[in-house]
Amino acid sequence: MSRQLTLWLRDKLIRSRSLNATRIVAASFAVIILTGALLLTLPAASRSGESAGFFTALFTATSSSCVTGLILVDTWTQWSLFGQVVILVMIQLGGLGFMTILTLFSLATRRRIGLSERLIIVSTLNLNNMDGVVRVVRHALIGTFLLEGAGAVLLALRFIPQAGLARGLWYGLFHAVSGFCNAGFDLLGWRGGAFSSLACCKDDPVVLLTLSALIILGGLGFFVWEDLLECRCWKRLSPYTKIVLMLTAGLLLAGTVFFFLEESHNSATFGDMPLWQKGLNAFFQSVTLRTAGFDAIGQGNLTDSSKALCCIFMLIGGSSGSTAGGVKTATVAVLLLALRASLTGREQVAFRGRAVPFQRVLDAMTLALVVLFLFFGASMTISTLEGLPYLDCAYEVASAMGTAGLTCGLTPGLSRISQGLIIALMYLGRVGILSFSIAFITRNHTPAKLRYPEMRVMIG
Repeated sequence: MSRQLTLWLRDKLIRSRSLNATRIVAASFAVIILTGALLLTLPAASRSGESAGFFTALFTATSSSCVTGLILVDTWTQWSLFGQVVILVMIQLGGLGFMTILTLFSLATRRRIGLSERLIIVSTLNLNNMDGVVRVVRHALIGTFLLEGAGAVLLALRFIPQAGLARGLWYGLFHAVSGFCNAGFDLLGWRGGAFSSLACCKDDPVVLLTLSALIILGGLGFFVWEDLLECRCWKRLSPYTKIVLMLTAGLLLAGTVFFFLEESHNSATFGDMPLWQKGLNAFFQSVTLRTAGFDAIGQGNLTDSSKALCCIFMLIGGSSGSTAGGVKTATVAVLLLALRASLTGREQVAFRGRAVPFQRVLDAMTLALVVLFLFFGASMTISTLEGLPYLDCAYEVASAMGTAGLTCGLTPGLSRISQGLIIALMYLGRVGILSFSIAFITRNHTPAKLRYPEMRVMIG
């Protein structure tokens, strides 16, 4: 009897978990953003001792909680140590997810994690089932803190000689967390000036490669981590993990080669660099577009072709269940597999002997089309309102929607209406896409009661 009751309760929760998980995700991010905005409004959060104003605080809180990195004021110049701590906490909460942090406290206090909580964690991390969900979260948390700690040490070793012991340690920790969570916030205004980001480190391979490693590992996703930890062999890896690793490597390689060739003759970016530095910055540019948001070369100086590719890369983003944003690599992979199947006349979309369910193909198309329509609509709206070139506006919109945080320098000078639209896009880019993913994974499909006769439609 108890077993039947448990199964019935589980089925009821599964039917309702899509709505519950979506509400919890949306509400948790909203609470984090509003709480952070109120804290950043306090005079103590500003270096000058004067309040930054609610709108600036709200923009910063949204950007940090949604791990975007777009800013209206320079992080180091504007915010005091208290404000920087608030931003860092929001980055960590936004990167790992509110439910993951709650699970950490549950594990620390040895409180049993209930069935409903497990279902929500499965949804928010984009896991396939509840098998070992607590183990996955535990490994994710341990791995996160180990990687952030190692990155903080390496970065601190570079900052301590210039900033002193205390400040060097703080800068190392801040940038390690910001890098792993794909946030793109930096405190290097003390070296390169306001809004300079990593321009002062473009010739520092330790800083750029350390941040690159953190960005890539944070963007792979916790499911990929778990699969690699369990299998440790390419042949035994799940098809999903193989897709993520192959597409991630392909995007990084393609981006590096493209930016190296395209920008090598651009004196405003790579043109005056030695060969090794061109390769390093081309690689870092390709990495940071995975929704990280650190800028070492000045995005406004890129050629139009580079800006167009940047928009594509930022909208793709990282992988499901990761700290990165975007429509995710697996979504793009499914679309590419569907394209291949259509061009070769295959009835099934398949990868290495495994068929992709037709409903997953429709889900990928739905998500991609929604994002594209919103991207083009928002870009044209801002371009029309501000009277600015469309490509630069599209760059800012792609950065907000993909939670990348890279900018051509337009965002601080936009009107309040356009900046408000950027806030909405950052929230939708992080919470909206995640909610779509939760709905796709958890919804139940009921067989159609009616079958309509097929019609012929002219394509092309």
